[in-house]
Amino acid sequence: MRKLGTGIAAGVTLLLMGSMAPEPRLVASAMAAPAASRNDFTFDGPLIQGGTVLGTVPALTSRLTFDGRDVPTAADGRFIIAFDRDAGPNAMLVATRVDGSTVRKSLSVQPRAWRIERLNTLPRFAQPSAEFQRLRAPELRQIAAARAVKTDAQGWRQRFMWPVTGRISGLFGSQRIYKGEPGSYHSGVDVARPSGTPVLAPADGVVILAAQQPFTLEGKLLMIDHGMGLNSAFLHLSRIDVKLGDTVRRGELVGAIGTTGRSTGPHLHWGMKWGEARIDPLLIAGTMPVTVD
Repeated sequence: MRKLGTGIAAGVTLLLMGSMAPEPRLVASAMAAPAASRNDFTFDGPLIQGGTVLGTVPALTSRLTFDGRDVPTAADGRFIIAFDRDAGPNAMLVATRVDGSTVRKSLSVQPRAWRIERLNTLPRFAQPSAEFQRLRAPELRQIAAARAVKTDAQGWRQRFMWPVTGRISGLFGSQRIYKGEPGSYHSGVDVARPSGTPVLAPADGVVILAAQQPFTLEGKLLMIDHGMGLNSAFLHLSRIDVKLGDTVRRGELVGAIGTTGRSTGPHLHWGMKWGEARIDPLLIAGTMPVTVD
């Protein structure tokens, strides 16, 4: 599939300041020592709520856990971890070596000030209808089954690109409080562009869900696994140009922006998860490039 150009990132700077999301950088980093002599972890990425970190385990590690959960490691010792939007201030990595010894690393997770809007009204969709609930249950099962799929995709190693550029109309982590009751927070980044605008794969991966029949909320939904438990979801598409099981490459055309599902206008919602942690695509893709159509 051919690669296509991108558009203008109007108004992005103001929105990023409001989200208090730092530019992706090496918050905790070190040059990796030769595998045979490495005695500690190395890290590359922001230790922050919604952030993702690439790392390398100490030499001769046979098992890695993150807050007690097993984390897969590649043959070269590389791994990925991420921090949920509501992650606590501390996390623990433990590497167990082949001789039974352990290397423990305590991580301090930086909090973020999320954009919160307080309203003296009730949410528009406060009480889902019986028909909505009937349709929604099988959709959620399909999404859960897709996220359970494990592939050997290597996109997790890459520098992610924006799948589309344009005006950021919704920030990850933003939330509304309705008469004192918190609503669900926004689980991705929204980019407003006209319907039909090409959507590109942000990194290599394997298609794990391609819902040509629109879901009630997500509309036409595409999900790509990037390996090691990291996946992307693209919502409200007008079309999907790939199918289940396809291998896609970074920058490859995978679909087009639309307004299917529960949407008030054409835009792309890009959500990302690592395991059960919802993460901020902005921290992975970095500053949106400004290009002229």
